Amino acid sequence: MNNTSVDLPQTSLGIQQSMADVFGFKQFRPGQEQTVKQLLGGFSSLAIFPTGSGKSLCYQFSALHLPHLTLVVSPLLALMKDQLEFLQDRGISAASIDSTLTPEQSKQTMSDVRSGKIKILMVSVERFKNERFRQFIHGVPMSMLVVDEAHCISEWGHNFRPDYLKLPQYRQELNIPLVLLLTATATKKVKLDMAQRFSIANEHIVQTGFYRANLDLSVIPVAEIDKQAQLLRIIQQQSGSGIVYVTLQHTAELVAEFLIRNDINAQAYHAGFDNEKRQAIQNDFMQSRLQVVVATIAFGMGIDKADIRFVLHYDLPKSIENYSQEIGRAGRDGQSATCITLANLDGLNTVENFVYGDTPELQGIEFVVNNIRQELSEEPEQQAQWEIQINRLSTASNIRQLPLKTLLVQLEILAVLRPLYAYFADFKYKFLQDKQKILQQFEGERRAFLEAVFDNTQMKKIWGNLNFDSLYQAYGADRNRVVKAMEYLQEKNLIELETKLITEVYAVDVQKLADTELAKNLYTYFADKEQKEIKRIAALLRFFELDRCLSSNLSRYFEDQQAPEHCGHCSVCRKQVARLEYSHHPVMPDIQKISAAVQGLEKHLSGKSDYTLTAETYCRFLTGMSIPLFARNKVRQLSGFGMCEQNRYADVREMLEKISHA
Repeated sequence: MNNTSVDLPQTSLGIQQSMADVFGFKQFRPGQEQTVKQLLGGFSSLAIFPTGSGKSLCYQFSALHLPHLTLVVSPLLALMKDQLEFLQDRGISAASIDSTLTPEQSKQTMSDVRSGKIKILMVSVERFKNERFRQFIHGVPMSMLVVDEAHCISEWGHNFRPDYLKLPQYRQELNIPLVLLLTATATKKVKLDMAQRFSIANEHIVQTGFYRANLDLSVIPVAEIDKQAQLLRIIQQQSGSGIVYVTLQHTAELVAEFLIRNDINAQAYHAGFDNEKRQAIQNDFMQSRLQVVVATIAFGMGIDKADIRFVLHYDLPKSIENYSQEIGRAGRDGQSATCITLANLDGLNTVENFVYGDTPELQGIEFVVNNIRQELSEEPEQQAQWEIQINRLSTASNIRQLPLKTLLVQLEILAVLRPLYAYFADFKYKFLQDKQKILQQFEGERRAFLEAVFDNTQMKKIWGNLNFDSLYQAYGADRNRVVKAMEYLQEKNLIELETKLITEVYAVDVQKLADTELAKNLYTYFADKEQKEIKRIAALLRFFELDRCLSSNLSRYFEDQQAPEHCGHCSVCRKQVARLEYSHHPVMPDIQKISAAVQGLEKHLSGKSDYTLTAETYCRFLTGMSIPLFARNKVRQLSGFGMCEQNRYADVREMLEKISHA
């Protein structure tokens, strides 16, 4: 699915002149020119460059010379906004469709895209689930699909997001000739997986060196009780701005308050804050009005601040990949920057528990499989279909939403499910002009069609709910035509649309669904994934305790064999080899207390749920994990909830086995 080459100056001199004219850069950075030439020559490409080395320029420059729209899929709103600002400052017509737009802004953006005014459109991957967006984008000619943070596509990657797995399918449906995948962190396995999914040839994978000579890496073993004082000393020795990474939202607030009390200009940042507050903190940091942000990993991917002088890890990162991505935000201006991890084993249980909490229990998976079997459309002449609303299914199955999405994608990979479309269960509108005046603007069949739409709308005061089923029976109009018509009426300011409760519709292969081992095989997949993530954490600990150059080993992990063997700017090269220990070994509550807590949970849930309590359920209760079963039954209020939260999950499970055999 390659594009034909583009008619523009293809010489290095011509391309460089074009870049200087538009972007103001005298020359390309390593890897950029090769990537651009491949794209303009019609070859889909994968670009793996270190954080801050100009990946985005590859698509921004290429998009200007391609005939149609470039669609950019980005995982974070903040990332989109930064890149849009950069493009608009250079007079490049770019826009995003996202949740912050008013209906009028969204309508104007779609109109500008249709008319060809916009060259680059940025969206999140979740936007593809929106039937109104898909209806719109299907009618727009496109030259290139760009996937930012493309490692999210790979199940072997560290930030795997199930919705990203659907991008190859969307690319086929939309007939987009070119693809550009961008990432900073890809091991060999992840790199090959990404390329294979989009049929990118090996010779079109552009990978520059990972090693960054300006980053000074240190791992400092520190007891938990001394951590705040050590953090304060380090920050007082730094000049410029920096990020302190923590694992939990609560820790972000505690550490920020401590720094503020000690005259450091700091703020906490996490996903629990509303968008407005997060945006204000980010803006203050970008404008250097704020020196230190104490943040969970919710902060950073969208941060393109060149002069971050330090990145400190107050808690353990989730993996080597996460660590490298986070320290990669420092020193993007090429000046020296400090990256320090204050390390002990106290937080090991927390990062491991995030993994265990996302593994569905077998009975939850069986619930989903049986739900599909029970709710298939029963009319024999129709294709077998299944409809879900993800939040309701999550609650009913006791599977968190993210792993539930992963489960549905796995059912797609096994060809049990095939996504057909998604629609809004709540689809309503109000008239902005008199109904009769609207009808008078149309003639013949189009007018009759709109009359049928209006007649099959139940009006309540101002807003009306459109009944698609009765409309189909009365007029035979399929949903796609109706959605398109309503979008048109809104674009012409004749009505205002409001849509909620997204419902996903799948075609079901009844034969594959009948496989009696289906649920067990899916559970095995999740159990394997769980162990892979736990091993990833263990690999991180081994890395921190290395007695060989940290920079060199980090580079080799990401396939850079050119890094020096001894960097001279890491704690190991300074003869400071780290040995990580517990500040104090967590004490397991005694068997009687655990038994009493388990009995309290059983009593609390008795008669409230059909869910069979298992060792995994008890483990999650004792370690204080949030799962749908606990949320809907107010389990957090029980005294035993989280009584083992300082202990490792595997140790708690072992203790429960002893109790069951006692």
